[in-house]
Amino acid sequence: MRRLARSAALFLAFGLLAGPALAQPAEYGTTEFANSGAEAAQEPFLRGLLMLHSFEYDDARAAFQEAQAIDPDFAMAHWGEAMTHNHPIWMEQDRKAALQALRDLAPTPDAQLDAAATEREAAYLRTLHVLYGAGNEAPMDKEARDDAYEDAMADLAAQYPDDLDAQAFHALSILGTAHEGRDFATYMRAASIVEEVFDANPQHPGAAHYLIHAYDDPVHAPLGLRPARVYADIAPAAPHALHMPSHIFFALGQWARGASSNVDSYRAAKNKSTAADEGLSGGGFHALHWLHYARLQQGRHADARAILDTTRTHATDSRVQTGYADYMRWYMPVAYVVETEHWDRYDALAEAMAVDAAALDARGAVTLHAGRGLAAAQQGTLSAARSALEKAQSALGEDPSEALRIQVLELEGLIALKAGDDEQALSHLKEATALETDRPLNFGPPFPAKPAPELYGEALLALDRPADALTQFETTLERYPARARSLWGKARAAARADRPEAAQAARSALASQWQGADASVRRQLQSLAGSAEAETAQSR
Repeated sequence: MRRLARSAALFLAFGLLAGPALAQPAEYGTTEFANSGAEAAQEPFLRGLLMLHSFEYDDARAAFQEAQAIDPDFAMAHWGEAMTHNHPIWMEQDRKAALQALRDLAPTPDAQLDAAATEREAAYLRTLHVLYGAGNEAPMDKEARDDAYEDAMADLAAQYPDDLDAQAFHALSILGTAHEGRDFATYMRAASIVEEVFDANPQHPGAAHYLIHAYDDPVHAPLGLRPARVYADIAPAAPHALHMPSHIFFALGQWARGASSNVDSYRAAKNKSTAADEGLSGGGFHALHWLHYARLQQGRHADARAILDTTRTHATDSRVQTGYADYMRWYMPVAYVVETEHWDRYDALAEAMAVDAAALDARGAVTLHAGRGLAAAQQGTLSAARSALEKAQSALGEDPSEALRIQVLELEGLIALKAGDDEQALSHLKEATALETDRPLNFGPPFPAKPAPELYGEALLALDRPADALTQFETTLERYPARARSLWGKARAAARADRPEAAQAARSALASQWQGADASVRRQLQSLAGSAEAETAQSR
C-alpha cells in the first residue's frame, strides 16, 4: 500500500453554463472522504464522488478520469470510475466497462488490491470485485452479484462506521436488491441507514437522494418531504437532483411543486447539452416526461401539448444518444390523449413523433398499437380498434410483462364494451385491474398510461353501477394520489351512488389543482358540479 491517507473535506462550487456566455455558481453538496490521492487530484475526485451520489454518472466518470490523469496510481479514482457503470435503482450495469476501469489501475484483482494505499481503500475495491465478478470467467448473474455486493457493503459499513459514504453506498446497495420491484421491507431497511447519514451531514447529496428513493410511494412519501425540500438546494448543479424532489411531490399529489422541480431540471439539462453541442440527455427527457404529466394533472392541457412538441423536437435531433427519447416518442401521445380525452388527436400526434413501428421492442409496439386502439374504440371506430388490437396481441407474443398484458386486456375490454358485450368487457377489465393492483406501488407517471382500475371504473359507471365504479376510482387514487381523471370519475360515481360528501370532496380536490387550468377545463369542472347535483337528486 503506497501512501498514507489524507482527509479531504470539500464544499464544491463550480460553473454551470446557463446560457451561451453566462456562468452561474453551482454546488454538488458536501462530504468528507479520507483518501491517498495526490493533492492536485482531490478536487476532481471529490467532485466525482458527489456527482456519483446524484447519479450524474457521465460527469462523475469524467471527473474521476480527470483525477486519474493527475495521479495515475490513485486507486480510489479508478474505484469511482468503475462505480459509475453500476446504476442500482435502474437495475442497469455495464460490467465490461467497469472491469476495464479497474484494469486501468492494475491488470488483476490481486494487483488492484496491492495498488491500494490503505486497508480501507482495498476494502472498497473488494466490494467492486464482488459487484462485477472480477477474476471469474463464469461470474454469477447480475441479481446474485447485486445480493452479494449488498453483503460486502454491509461488511464495509460495519468496519468503518464513521465513513458516511460507506453507509450511504450500503443503503444504495440495498435498494439495488429489489429485483422483483418495490417492496417496503427492503426500502425501509435502506432508509433506516441513510436517515442517520442525513442527520450526521444534512448537506450530503447521497443521504437526501437515497431517502427520496426509499420513501417514493404514496404510503411513505410524507417521510420523504424533509429530504425533498432540501435536495435541490444541496446539489443544484445536478439536473437529477433538481428533478428528484418531484418523486415525493407526485406521490403526494403536489403537482405545482412537482412541475417546478422538473422545469428546473429540464432547463439545467438543456443548458448542459447546449453548452456541449449535444442532444438532450436522458435526464432532460425524464424531466419533460414528468413535467408533461404534472401539467396534465393541473388541467393545463395547452402547456402539456407544448411540452409534447418540445419533446418531439429534442427526440428527432440526430445528436440525441439516449433511449429515453424513443420511449417518449411512443409513450407521450398515448399519455396526452388518455388524460385530455382528445381521442381524435392520437393518430396525428403519433405520426408527428415519427416512430419507426417496425423497430420497436414489445414494450413500445404494444403501447403504440394499444394506444391507437383505445383512441379508435373511444371514437366508436371498432374496425380500426380491432385491427390495432391484433397488432398489439402480435407484439405481446409470449412477453411476460404484466404492464403489456394489462394494455391488451384494457383494449379488449373497451372494444367489448363499445360493442355491447358488457359481460366480456367487465371480465377483461377486472382481470387487468387484478394484474395492476397486485403489482408493487408505482411512482411518477403511470405505465400503462391508463390505470386499469380507472378504466374499469369508467366502464362500471357507463353500465350504471356507480357504487362499484366508486370503489375502482378510489383504488386508483390510492395508487396515484390526486390523479385528475380518477377524481373526475369519483365525483361522478359518488354523486350517482348517493354519496354527496365524497362527490364534493373529489370536486373540491379537482377545483384546487385546476385553479390555473385552461378555460375549457375549468368549464368542464363547472359542468361537473351541475351534473353532480342532478345525479344526486335523481339517485334519491
